[in-house]
Amino acid sequence: MRVELAARRENLLGEGPLWDPSLGRLYWVDIRGKRIEWVEPAHGAEGRCDLDVRPSALALCDGGELLVAAERCIGLLDVRTGVFRPRVFFEEDKPGNRTNDGGVAGDGRFWFGTMDDGGEPAQGALYALSSDWRVSLLKQGISIPNGIVSSPDGRLIYVADSGEGVIWSYGIVEGALSAPSVFFRSAGASPDGAAMDAEGYLWSAQWDGACVLRLSPDGAVERKIDVPVSRPTACAFGDSDLRTLYITSARDGLSADQLMREPLAGSVFSARTHVAGLQRPLFAA
Repeated sequence: MRVELAARRENLLGEGPLWDPSLGRLYWVDIRGKRIEWVEPAHGAEGRCDLDVRPSALALCDGGELLVAAERCIGLLDVRTGVFRPRVFFEEDKPGNRTNDGGVAGDGRFWFGTMDDGGEPAQGALYALSSDWRVSLLKQGISIPNGIVSSPDGRLIYVADSGEGVIWSYGIVEGALSAPSVFFRSAGASPDGAAMDAEGYLWSAQWDGACVLRLSPDGAVERKIDVPVSRPTACAFGDSDLRTLYITSARDGLSADQLMREPLAGSVFSARTHVAGLQRPLFAA
């Protein structure tokens, strides 16, 4: 499977790719750079919104705005004006924490995680935001929550803890989580952001692994896609047929020597796949 350059960037911490089918647009964030970027691959248009806070995860809303998780709040962004309006706040007693990965799951809620910005273990948590803007705490003691996606039938949700190198799976019962099961454990890398395809396989970016893995429903590695950077961060399916996998990456924490060897670190890549992905649901804002 050939990996191509989709957008050359020097994102410090590129994350959170999100495909907007109505505009043919790929959004993603640079957490450290405090901005949201986008490209429209069909005709090369691109743009960005610079914020006063660090955005980490995005969702499409039924009203046309972007839902943005940033720092210790979630709000709405008008992409035409660049105006961000925070709506809910949380963890205000934890100034060292910030949001990390997130996305709308099969139940229509926006699931997201928090973490200590310095990487201190077990300081984060997993939450779900309902359409009435109520935030529910679902799990505590997470180090670096990532790869938060649900199964095609919506009965399972997968959550990676990059700090532990594990992807967990949970059943969703009446809005709560069942006991976790180990879905996959990385060796020599950390599972980061993820996407789900129409066959129920999970595509997981491997931080410090220079690849994206396609994992079967029982957690076996079905295929490996090598990328030209050591820190791929997340992936999302896009294009009109949802058969292009877009992959974000990071420069954060790489030495000068590593950056010399990885001139494309922080860029966005793409690969055509044999299977279509699942489009993330809209959030009813």
